Amino acid sequence: MKTAVVIFPGSNCDQDVIHSVRDTLGCEVNAVWHREERLPEGTDLVILPGGFSYGDYLRSGAMAARSPVMGAVREHGGHGGLVLGICNGFQILTESRLLPGVLLPNKTLSFICRPCCLSVENTETPFTGLFEKGQVVQFPIAHGDGLFFLPADELEDLEKRGGAVFRYVSPGGDGGDEWNPNGSVNSIAGIVNPEGNILGLMPHPERASEAILGGEDGRLFWRSVASFLEKGGRRHGLQ
Repeated sequence: MKTAVVIFPGSNCDQDVIHSVRDTLGCEVNAVWHREERLPEGTDLVILPGGFSYGDYLRSGAMAARSPVMGAVREHGGHGGLVLGICNGFQILTESRLLPGVLLPNKTLSFICRPCCLSVENTETPFTGLFEKGQVVQFPIAHGDGLFFLPADELEDLEKRGGAVFRYVSPGGDGGDEWNPNGSVNSIAGIVNPEGNILGLMPHPERASEAILGGEDGRLFWRSVASFLEKGGRRHGLQ
């Protein structure tokens, strides 16, 4: 498994992601500067990490979506390669139209940084194949613009196709506004494209991959990706 982590001006979670993937999987990880127009040969997974790319000017992720490297990311995803956007990376994916919707300011209009419980809603993706459907995991969040929004008709389509992969819930797996930290529609924390190879989520699995950090649920996330690729996975359409 060969991973490329894209670094934009203002990224601040890139080294966390690099460490987490290397520590969990022991695989090759390459840092790719945003000005590059090509990805390293043989890349299986591209990760857009969290942070404040370009200082979040205009909108979170708006300027990064127009970086030279994004042409290569689009091509990689278009050919079935895996693409993962975490936090600011999710915002970049929506601004690039690689994923639907938009990430708006939190309902509290404040930055939120704390652990959150998530329900794994879809295990038929390369990123969640080793989880149990409905399994509750805990990943931290750290964002000011995390309210995921889609118009009603698009939201209905997303839900029907199993595109909502992670949802904010209570520790016991119950839904409700009190467990939805940012006001996202349908408590959605992460989504996947119709083909199943491009995932965006606001919570940080890389910050939940070591016991010393308070939890290891993120390790199963990374191992799911490795397992998918070891089985020869490439494009992965959702039914």
